[in-house]
Amino acid sequence: MQNWVNKIWYQGHWAKWLLVPLSLIFWFVSSIRRSLFRLGLKQQTRLRVPVIVVGNITAGGSGKTPTVIHLIELLRANGYKPGVVSRGYGGSASEAMLVEPSSEPSLVGDEPALIAMRTKAPMAVGSKRAQAAKLLLANHDVDVIISDDGMQHYALARDIEIALVDGDRRYGNEWLIPAGPLREGTSRLESVDFIINNGGPAQDGEALMTLAPLKPAAVVSLAANMPINTQAECFDKQQPIYAIAGIGNPQRFFDSLGNQGFNVTRTQAFDDHQAYSAEQLQRFSQDAALLMTEKDAVKCRAFAQQHWWYLPVNAKLTAEFDQALLSRLQQAVDKIKEA
Repeated sequence: MQNWVNKIWYQGHWAKWLLVPLSLIFWFVSSIRRSLFRLGLKQQTRLRVPVIVVGNITAGGSGKTPTVIHLIELLRANGYKPGVVSRGYGGSASEAMLVEPSSEPSLVGDEPALIAMRTKAPMAVGSKRAQAAKLLLANHDVDVIISDDGMQHYALARDIEIALVDGDRRYGNEWLIPAGPLREGTSRLESVDFIINNGGPAQDGEALMTLAPLKPAAVVSLAANMPINTQAECFDKQQPIYAIAGIGNPQRFFDSLGNQGFNVTRTQAFDDHQAYSAEQLQRFSQDAALLMTEKDAVKCRAFAQQHWWYLPVNAKLTAEFDQALLSRLQQAVDKIKEA
């Protein structure tokens, strides 16, 4: 299914014309909804702390999770106490709930589970992000909230918006869903505070972000909450490797492995937010080491085998972006204090 969608959205497949009527309906409904919030006919929830939304205008992954982790570390280093809210896509939780480092991805979603595991930051998930944010504030000492995704969730008022764009695929055919990948038209970018380009090349007005890979880590270490570099020295790049990825752009991951000199003999792409089973992955890893993304690994920690590995990455942004973000955040803090 994902391959078919990519052909339509990013490779100019003629089938997009069959979906244009549905895109017009999507545009009509979403435009009305935005107008209701803009005119005040639907109310936004404004919190007592600044809210930073990290999102995009396209469906699929563009690097939001590494960006959120980078922001958590940046804010902590500058004296803030950040918390995170997310919809918890892919999880089964029906009500707003707190996320712990040990929370099951099947309950809270894979990305929230990853963020909580990696950063130990206070976090809550819920289909209504305002409710998740209130739950977070009631249970943790938080002075800024980062919304993982949610650019189109207008019910939660925000002070700063950061839009991510995939540097390789950008906005595809620039049609709205389902004929194209856009959740909103590209004109929406005129109102955001920052645009981050994941992978480049960055265009005017975009901050370049690169993903810096760390050493491979053992998936079995996640269940024991062990350090991220556990057993990294045991990994041999030249051994046969079977790579899997269930993310928004699996090919980016596979290409990065080749660029780093891994001996990748086979690859397998899965749909974003894929739920895995032990039986499913065991048949992929009988003759080679299995290497996956960190987002995949968090879903496999309960049944991982010794020869399963994952590749953590850190988001790298410019000092200019970091300083501009901190300056904009201070303005938001001052504005809230004056209100």
